[in-house]
Amino acid sequence: MNGLEMIATIIVMNVVYVTLFTIRIILVMKARRALATFISMFEVFVYLMALNIVLNNIDDPWNLAAYCIGWGGGVWLGIKIEEWIALGYSTLQIVVDYESTSLPARLRDHGFGVTSWMAEGRDGPRLVMQVLARRNQEKHLMRIIQELAPKAFVISYEPRTFRGGFWARRLKDQP
Repeated sequence: MNGLEMIATIIVMNVVYVTLFTIRIILVMKARRALATFISMFEVFVYLMALNIVLNNIDDPWNLAAYCIGWGGGVWLGIKIEEWIALGYSTLQIVVDYESTSLPARLRDHGFGVTSWMAEGRDGPRLVMQVLARRNQEKHLMRIIQELAPKAFVISYEPRTFRGGFWARRLKDQP
């Protein structure tokens, strides 16, 4: 293998390894044990192959640079893939002026479950809503909120677990 082929091989192998590593860590955090275990077998194989190539040719700094470049590329690609598959759920807490009391009904019309209550803010009464959405729908929900209530204050976070309510019924009804 000539120098350029080796550099390209190291970069590609490390991109694959770190991408798998990133996805596996995310799957572990989402309690997807079986898939994380399966991916880890390929991950460690690619890692050992790339590391073997680098360690057998460690005298060339270009190989070490290729390893670092592949690592960074793998992190970037792993994050992009995770954003694309968007596992799990997001909870959005939305705070709007009291005059926006039609917002919960309009969000429900778009298929979202909404729990709302009145609160007191610095400048008077506020309507607070909590909306649970699949992570792959979060951007869509944010666009709807921006359209319907452009001045809304929105906090998004990922719940670890939930049970009962609107979502429990919806998930039970799905095939």
